[in-house]
Amino acid sequence: MKRIIISLFVATVVLTSCEDTIEVDNKGFGTAEEFYVTKDGFESLINANYSRLRDIYGERPYMFSAGTDLYAEGSGRAAEPIGLSQYTQLNPASEDVDFIYINAYKAIRQANTAIFYSDITEQTPDISARVGEVKYLRANAYFLLVQSYGGVPLVDDLIDSPVTEFDRDSAEAVYDLILQDLNDALGSVGTGDGRVNRKAVLHLLAKVHLTRGYESFGTPTDFSMAADFADQAIGGQGLNLSFADLWDYSNQSNEEVIFSVKYSAGSISSDPTELGNQQATFFGPYMGGNEVAGDAPNRSYTLLATDFALRLFTEDDERYEGSFMTQVYKPYYLEHVTDDLSGEGISEFYEPYWFTPADSAAYVNSIVQNTDFEYHSYETTYAQVVSGDWETIPLKKFDDPSAPYGAETSTRDIVLSRLGETYLVAAEAYLMSGQAAIGLQRLNVVRQRAGVMDATLTDFDIDYILDERARELFGEYHRWFDLKRTGKLVERASMHHPLIEESNFAGTGGELKILRPIPQSALDLNGNKNFPQNPAYN
Repeated sequence: MKRIIISLFVATVVLTSCEDTIEVDNKGFGTAEEFYVTKDGFESLINANYSRLRDIYGERPYMFSAGTDLYAEGSGRAAEPIGLSQYTQLNPASEDVDFIYINAYKAIRQANTAIFYSDITEQTPDISARVGEVKYLRANAYFLLVQSYGGVPLVDDLIDSPVTEFDRDSAEAVYDLILQDLNDALGSVGTGDGRVNRKAVLHLLAKVHLTRGYESFGTPTDFSMAADFADQAIGGQGLNLSFADLWDYSNQSNEEVIFSVKYSAGSISSDPTELGNQQATFFGPYMGGNEVAGDAPNRSYTLLATDFALRLFTEDDERYEGSFMTQVYKPYYLEHVTDDLSGEGISEFYEPYWFTPADSAAYVNSIVQNTDFEYHSYETTYAQVVSGDWETIPLKKFDDPSAPYGAETSTRDIVLSRLGETYLVAAEAYLMSGQAAIGLQRLNVVRQRAGVMDATLTDFDIDYILDERARELFGEYHRWFDLKRTGKLVERASMHHPLIEESNFAGTGGELKILRPIPQSALDLNGNKNFPQNPAYN
């Protein structure tokens, strides 16, 4: 029997990704029924589910990071999508507003296919674990959807007849499915590395309960359950690596990484410049790209650190040097591949805000300067004072020294969850459950690894947690969700982003543009013309 997957989301995918349609339709579900019922065929289907993570996280990260307090575009070289970054022109047809919608539903379709075939494929001892992994991946996709758009249509099985109309399910119902999937996964996944494991499920369960706890339909126990799941994920493990070692390119699968999107040179060998991920391309200034091949990587000049973001770090915080490329050698990647840099010339230096004139003079006198050396005073190291290339401080934690100079792609893994964040999830969950003293203990574990003084109960509130998350997780794909979850998006974006005013968030009928709009392409394809748009965009 040929199974037909036709829905408003799949129709959207068909219109926006011919390659994806060919990949599925050319197999045909008749062929799939013969292939996926074998051990090797079903395993290939599971691998395809993992590959969907590359679609979600490996390309443009604007829905994760733009329009927040930490990142803003540079002037002149490149622009972020204006709707997502500034809100004034945010509407259902805005650039990239459909990015998570399309790619999350691709992942959901793939997961539903795997779950369907799990009952009829050749049964092996790994089947239960594989289904648990896929349910985690489906839960993750729905979690991205519900945070971004609110309630969305729920599809939790393989559709075997044409469907042209869909209703909108409530956000509460979406959370129910997410938690059902994660609890199912918790009882079946393994504990090994490289795949979804028990620690990854616990981490996501903690984050889902934490996020639902802020919602009007959240349960009285959500915050305490989030704290408990986070503590289970921590499992008594400390933050034993230095921040620099945590992000060392040669140490990607380290003890603190809970779950990541995996890449390798072999997996992208057929088209390295297209199939790798783009995480390292963002969060840095333009450095010349192909015209200086051999010296510097390509960067987008978007999602640059705001002045507010850089000032969150203190001089003694090891995460500043661990996150940013404060001084640049030639070639750029030399810092990553050379243990002894003494005697090497420096081409660019980005002054931190705490430098005094005496600090500046001492630094310049202490280094070997290349002939093209440029000293960037602090006033020119953040996003909104840009007049040329190299002007703003680059983020280095995602650097890939194995990538060709000038390339926009990388084979470095994209970390989705790690132990440092689990501690911060626990800190927030304990604070919100009324156990601030315990939450403070969790937060201070993170601060102690960074080499900074412990926070006190006087300091400890949701804004302090957001500041700590900014220092610990800068550039990782959490910030928009953090601000939306805590109800701080309007306040902090308008206060700290130079291009955002509070009035930018004003939508139809006095509603605020916090949820993203349901994409117009999905609405147009839906036969249900009563499908509701989010209120701010009506």
